[in-house]
Amino acid sequence: MVSYLVEVYLPRSSAGDAHATGLRARTAAAQLAAEGTAVRYVRTTFVPDDETCFHVFEATSRDSVEEVCSRAGLGRIRIVCAIEDPSAGQSQA
Repeated sequence: MVSYLVEVYLPRSSAGDAHATGLRARTAAAQLAAEGTAVRYVRTTFVPDDETCFHVFEATSRDSVEEVCSRAGLGRIRIVCAIEDPSAGQSQA
């Protein structure tokens, strides 16, 4: 599967909505996966100073991610293919 980064405008004053949008994205991805589409929610990151919320998914197609975002009601979005660093989070001795 390929990683996709979804960018959503989210006003700083709506910081509490970041958690809610992440839950909706996770739920929509799980529903679509249960229907047989290869898609997985990875994480949500909110950057309040930029008023931007990022959602990361793994999927076999951009269309799958678009469907998740539509079901989650994320509104106007930007979807780009992303390259994840497999060593991220690993400690170096």
